[in-house]
Amino acid sequence: MNTSNVHVVTGAYGYSGRQIARRLLDRGCTVRTLTNSQARPSLLGGAVAAEPFHFDQPEKLAESLRGVSTLYNTYWVRFNHRRFKFADAIRNSRTLFDAARQAGVERIVHVSITNPSLDSPFEYFRGKAEVEEILRNSGVSYAILRPAVLFGEEDILVNNIAWMLRHLPVLGIFGKGDYRLQPIHVADLAALAVEQGLQRENVIVNAIGPETFTYRGLVEQLGQIIGRRRPIVSVPPWAGYLASRALGLMVRDVIVTRDEIAGLMSDLLYVDTPPTGTTKLTAWAAQNADHLGRHYASELARRSGSAGSRS
Repeated sequence: MNTSNVHVVTGAYGYSGRQIARRLLDRGCTVRTLTNSQARPSLLGGAVAAEPFHFDQPEKLAESLRGVSTLYNTYWVRFNHRRFKFADAIRNSRTLFDAARQAGVERIVHVSITNPSLDSPFEYFRGKAEVEEILRNSGVSYAILRPAVLFGEEDILVNNIAWMLRHLPVLGIFGKGDYRLQPIHVADLAALAVEQGLQRENVIVNAIGPETFTYRGLVEQLGQIIGRRRPIVSVPPWAGYLASRALGLMVRDVIVTRDEIAGLMSDLLYVDTPPTGTTKLTAWAAQNADHLGRHYASELARRSGSAGSRS
């Protein structure tokens, strides 16, 4: 059995990956990262060595994982883009898991999504299910974590809802807004990931927070918390998508995709299981109300490693 205290976190310079890496460092572990953004500034103080993914060189990728106890995988793409696509992410995930098996990695902790399905009409959820199936068949001990929505320092969704509340006179929501979501704080997800990294039993865990919101209710509560209550108008999904496209051109980002709208309205960010996180979004938002939504958080800027905020 591998007794190494070396752990690899994919994307440790990013959002959830950095939180996992920090928690491992606090436990005295040696942490390395695989990343597509080696030149990106790190907030980990140089404590985490970085190597490229080497997806095109599987033997080199396996070598970078040799002697590693646990691989924490946050690698994925949110939408198809000229620089990255779901099909690429699925293929690269297979290469990564194969390399981990060849290198003798004992455990893979993989971050997925609530309600993935191979039969899903939505490519995001279908792709997530394909990657889960590849991992389950990899022969490596695994824990699959299924968060719905992440919030916390540097989050995108909750911050950008607050940003729109601060900048728009009225806020449109898709349909009635009665579909549900269960946000989990990114630090709670990281704690769960590290806890599961110590185990060896194959598990699938819904990683959800202690509060359940309707989308309309979440927007209303955020507006109240930051002191920016706005009229909320129900709009057809197609109209909301076109409006988000127009706003996205202004901020040079993809605010929401058709699949994300459809998945949200299909209640795919809700599961009927006990919470695994303890941090309440309402309490966190109240503590951070002064700066929440002050700047727009860009998904594309984050991926390119450039400054990602707009006032």
